[in-house]
Amino acid sequence: MTRDIIARLRDGAANPARVWLHGPCPVTYADLWADTGRLANTLIEAGLVPGDRLLLQVEKSAAVLTLYLACLRAGVVFLPVNPAYTLPETQHFLTDADPALVLADARRVDGLAALGARAMGFDRFLAKAAKARTEFADAAVTPGAVAAILYTSGTTGRAKGVMLTRENLASNADALVGLWRFTERDVLLHALPVFHTHGLFVATNCALCAGASMIFQPGFSPKAVLAALPSATVMMGVPTFYARLLEMPGLTPDLCRGIRLFISGSAPLSPATHAQWQEPSRNSF
Repeated sequence: MTRDIIARLRDGAANPARVWLHGPCPVTYADLWADTGRLANTLIEAGLVPGDRLLLQVEKSAAVLTLYLACLRAGVVFLPVNPAYTLPETQHFLTDADPALVLADARRVDGLAALGARAMGFDRFLAKAAKARTEFADAAVTPGAVAAILYTSGTTGRAKGVMLTRENLASNADALVGLWRFTERDVLLHALPVFHTHGLFVATNCALCAGASMIFQPGFSPKAVLAALPSATVMMGVPTFYARLLEMPGLTPDLCRGIRLFISGSAPLSPATHAQWQEPSRNSF
């Protein structure tokens, strides 16, 4: 049986020096463990029980990752939704998934409440969590328990919720860690959104299960990515990331010397972009 994601987090937290997020104020795995305890306690204080669904509709931040892991600890089903969706578009997810609680950017709370949701501002929730205890007794859940629901794009009809179990998430991470040879020495450059599987589960779970660290960026900025590349060993992106980076004069083979793996996903990478990326003679890599 594949070891649970939370068991891997607990292992990482046992090493007080292991870094989870790089930055001016680095976040260690031990910090992450404490913060997930605070958030999990706050979920329970909000009345959620294992099996309840939590819908999250906020802009990208490191707190989203912490909340996802807190949901795993509490046995709450995590349901991230694109923050760009309008209220009428969000109505479908409220009706279909019937979340026990919605956490959203403050400007959306009143509109969500008008749709019948029990909604709270994410910042308010985080403020409550800051005062909560770090100690938390993890929920007793089975590997087959649903951990998250991700909705399909809905390009051929209404978006459908795909239920992902804890075993699904852990086994997928294990397979990719082995395929991509992730280790605790890796530093993942993360510029992806965190409301879909690539940025949320593939990136986060691979790093965590390997005991690796991340450079976590709030979105894709070619200049910010170029600045971070020398400090990273792996980058995950979508094809448009790589196409836009090719337009940057600062992208050179020397800048990428420390990167052992570039990963492209979520859509097909064009052969032309792939060929350009491998051409060392270009001023733009």
